[in-house]
Amino acid sequence: MNHSQLADLIRPVTLDEIVGQSHLFSERGVIRRMLRSGRLSNMIFYGPPGTGKTTAAAIIAKESGMAFHRLNATTASLSDVKEVLAESGNLFGSEGVLLYLDEIQYFNRKQQQTLLEYIEDGRVTLIASTTENPHFYVYNAIISRSSLFEFRAVQPEETVKVLHRALRYLNGSFPEGERRTATDEILLSIAKACGGDVRRSIGMLENAYFISDAEITAEAVASLDTGVGRFDEDTHFDLLSCLQKSIRGSDPDAAVFYLARLLEMGELLSAVRRLRVIASEDVGLAYPLAVAVTNACCDDAIALGIPEGRIPLANAAILLATAPKSNAAEVAIDAATAVIRAGKGTEIPTHLQSPLYKGYKYPHDYKNHYVRQQYLPDDIKDMVFYKPGENKTEQAALQYAEKIRNESK
Repeated sequence: MNHSQLADLIRPVTLDEIVGQSHLFSERGVIRRMLRSGRLSNMIFYGPPGTGKTTAAAIIAKESGMAFHRLNATTASLSDVKEVLAESGNLFGSEGVLLYLDEIQYFNRKQQQTLLEYIEDGRVTLIASTTENPHFYVYNAIISRSSLFEFRAVQPEETVKVLHRALRYLNGSFPEGERRTATDEILLSIAKACGGDVRRSIGMLENAYFISDAEITAEAVASLDTGVGRFDEDTHFDLLSCLQKSIRGSDPDAAVFYLARLLEMGELLSAVRRLRVIASEDVGLAYPLAVAVTNACCDDAIALGIPEGRIPLANAAILLATAPKSNAAEVAIDAATAVIRAGKGTEIPTHLQSPLYKGYKYPHDYKNHYVRQQYLPDDIKDMVFYKPGENKTEQAALQYAEKIRNESK
């Protein structure tokens, strides 16, 4: 019985065979253009599992002609790293050494620092990969010496191309009477069920192949599909919209429900981005601390990962849903932007122009640190962009503004 992983057996061997990362490897992709120009820098690949990070590193090493070493930070020790680094000074590393370090987030600071001297002087070219945010897990000195490239979840239609290749490989391993067929619809359903993870999609197809007869059926796929991580672009955006509208509508129960739906789909980063937007867009000046609290909860969630990360995100969602609401800042910036795009307000008042500031009044020299003077350009000097919301915080700020203005008369 062959226990080799099908994903490894059909792994791409050229950049053209990599799917779903056209921004990196198409004819106009940034990494392909770098390689074509003869430049190979230290790189950090980050993104979800099963999106081609390891495959890309191996292909890049092959095309560069460098000695290729792969280490996984979950199991590699410092001595393993030093053994690779030692090769950079002998005959075997005469064409350069490329070290691919998978899951670099599991290396501690000291282990990462060991690499610095070698990548600094070019003896070793590092390609590191991580499924986490590199700014949280990779030593800053390594980040500053590397280019960061995001690997995105592979769209279902792109994954289907790989599944066709996998099906051909499987059928080629059996006599004609034992081969299976699968429709494009079935392959697409497998791709959607695996949330952009190509490796997982191949594994599901392989399992469906061996439990099916002549044709891989929807029933066979359904028996393997837990539903967790299902990729459906419409559902993805619908759930993000539902999360925001529930928070905007001050419904904490609906908010935490849609957050849970997103997390069950593996959409941690999407949920984090949306919560951060909501804190400014829908709560805003009604409770300014919401931004800081939400950011802290989101940072914790990214650092913890799932399942623990669901707890700080639930805190953020419920806090935002129960907080007072204001979109006054968004309305103000949109109104100001419209005026600018209309070509107004181009002449800055003379007393605000550097370096002389002729006629400018320094507010701290006056009572309440306030003095009346014009700040907007002449043609829009009476325009009002910001209108305070009907909430305690903004009304308090409005009362204070009216007080200092009245006392300056």
